[in-house]
Amino acid sequence: MSTNAAVIAAPRHTLVPGPHAPLGAHVRDGGVDVAVASQRAKRIELCVFSDDGTRELERLPLHSGEDGVFHGRLEGAGPGLVYGFRAHGRYQPESGYRFNPAKLLLDPYARELVGDFQWRPEHHGWAASHPQGRQPDTRDNAALALKARVVDAPSAIADGLAVRATSRPRRPLRDSVLYELNVRGFTMQLPGVPEALRGTFEGLAHPAAIAHLKSLGVTTLSLMPVMEWLDEAPLVERGLRNYWGYNTLAFFCPARRLCRHPQDGINEFRRMVATLQREGFDVVLDVVLNHTAEGDKHGATLSFRGLDNASWYRLIGDDRSRYENVSGCGNTLRLIHPRTTQFALDVLRYWVETMGVDGFRFDLGAALGRTRHGFDPSAPFFVALRQDPTLAQVHLIAEPWDAGFEGYQLGRFPGRFAEWNDRFRDAVRGYWLGAAATADGHPRAPVPRSEFAKRFTASSDLFQHGQRRPQASINYVSAHDGRTLADVVGYARRHNDANGEHNRDGHAHEVCTNFGVEGATDEAAVLERRRRVRRALLATTLLAQGTPMLLAGDEVANSQAGNNNAYCQDNPTGWIDWAGLGTDDDARALVAALVALRASEAYLRWPTWFLPEPGDDDPTIRWLRPDGSDMRVDDWHDANDGAFACQLRAAGSSAPRGCIAFNPGGSDRPFELPDGPWHVLLETSGTFPDQALTTTLASPAVLVPAHSLLVLRRLTSAPEPT
Repeated sequence: MSTNAAVIAAPRHTLVPGPHAPLGAHVRDGGVDVAVASQRAKRIELCVFSDDGTRELERLPLHSGEDGVFHGRLEGAGPGLVYGFRAHGRYQPESGYRFNPAKLLLDPYARELVGDFQWRPEHHGWAASHPQGRQPDTRDNAALALKARVVDAPSAIADGLAVRATSRPRRPLRDSVLYELNVRGFTMQLPGVPEALRGTFEGLAHPAAIAHLKSLGVTTLSLMPVMEWLDEAPLVERGLRNYWGYNTLAFFCPARRLCRHPQDGINEFRRMVATLQREGFDVVLDVVLNHTAEGDKHGATLSFRGLDNASWYRLIGDDRSRYENVSGCGNTLRLIHPRTTQFALDVLRYWVETMGVDGFRFDLGAALGRTRHGFDPSAPFFVALRQDPTLAQVHLIAEPWDAGFEGYQLGRFPGRFAEWNDRFRDAVRGYWLGAAATADGHPRAPVPRSEFAKRFTASSDLFQHGQRRPQASINYVSAHDGRTLADVVGYARRHNDANGEHNRDGHAHEVCTNFGVEGATDEAAVLERRRRVRRALLATTLLAQGTPMLLAGDEVANSQAGNNNAYCQDNPTGWIDWAGLGTDDDARALVAALVALRASEAYLRWPTWFLPEPGDDDPTIRWLRPDGSDMRVDDWHDANDGAFACQLRAAGSSAPRGCIAFNPGGSDRPFELPDGPWHVLLETSGTFPDQALTTTLASPAVLVPAHSLLVLRRLTSAPEPT
């Protein structure tokens, strides 16, 4: 029995049977319906608390029903009811059972939280004094535990705003440019955002933030986690916080640390989404369905573990007290279980239907497709996701790996999934860094033109199967996980000491360089080379076939001082430094020009693959040596020369429409361009005179500056197909 049982008064309410669905606590017809699923619990109690969550007022046994659903209806209750659960059953960790009624459990379907979580020994379901934790801890944690508050249906958004209707089509990925950002880090230091709004959803919807986003021309905001998460206990002990948010506990709750008024978090988030959508942006959420904040077998019992441990988590077969840890965070959600799959779908549907978002990026997505036999593109979660009438219409983007055996699954996701393409990242970086490229301080072999061209044309070796399209490749050269673009060209080694893990964390083999000086420098030649390569990397990402993604802050050379794992740097190291605005490092105009060019030229975002032997009605790409002749087999693998060009012809055209010339070398390089006449649309070095960008080339030859690329258009009097 719980040590807190004596303080509970006699029940004031009668809990009558309620509906089995939906799960969670919902206001209906003058009462609150409560339903929670557990395949193995013997009894579950609804625990009602005072409004501030400090006093447990009564415990009411829920009625057991069909298919493992415990349910009840609390007549006369309504919005504001504060509650939690206690689950009774076997405590036998070696068999997967971890029921402990001394631990108050948060409803997995909670919409609003009560209480401020602190790591305390009372949250652990196991007794630390017993070897291997095989005895339950009998201390009651109710006074310290997070509780749920019942909420009413969200009210209409003011000012005529409304989140996008579920049935309204989203912008196709073919026409999208993604921009990954951290809500807090993007707004904490952005000029023009009021102090009170910095770090919040309201800050991201502020006109100053919207003006910056519009200055770039990006279409789709990929937000890092926004669902309520916990700071891991080791971070708290080191005086740090989880800045990125990949440690979710309450999947239906907007993170209170991102809200100006946490008690109004649902409406704040909906207003942000509605404002961004009104301004023309799609909103995609990074969702962490691979693990929860409860950790490994030494972790706390906060919600899922105490309700039905073996249904929620993947357990080790020969000792079910241990957890499969393909997430690298202690546990892995068991998405082959019907209830866990249902939960994941309910979470996603809620954020689309109620909160208004346009899609999801799935963190460690390979974990979501693991069955008893390894990764399966036809895993239950993927099948259910593609069949759901709401979720089948939104953007689905996978991080196509996890931390487990055979966890790298790039190119194997089903249907409309797009995937983060790290092969693009590494090849494009290696190509432009050239002989200077390193990995953890060691020289890296140059990337040949063959590998660069393969990634530039959407990685057909990975994605051209099963009716998948080029836009399935999410092309990026930097993301939250790793170096910023400025640090890719500014640091050859990790500088993660501030994380408190002795500089052992973070990607140890990231392709990068410092061009001779580690970190900040005032050497003009080094700064100019870094600037040119950074701009060439941005341009390559935005010109390549597939779907481009930029990392927020790269347009102004934001640096993390070489920290390539800033997950716990909720401070100026992790926040975007906007000091590059208005300086030589400000590449906003280049990004905007590239995005506009991509939108205006169909050949830059062609929806089908370039074929080895195209017909007259197929788009074509022709690869040329700098002397204007076609690339030969030996040229593709010549590591001593990276310069080349491609001419692109849209379907139905008799002549090329555009040409891109690449020069990663250290000297200006002349290119002969057949099939002209041509004029230069865009160049990345910033050294061309303005008039050179508007006049026709006097000859087929053009000089491409070192460490840069040129985009040219063929002059023609005939209209081109679009």
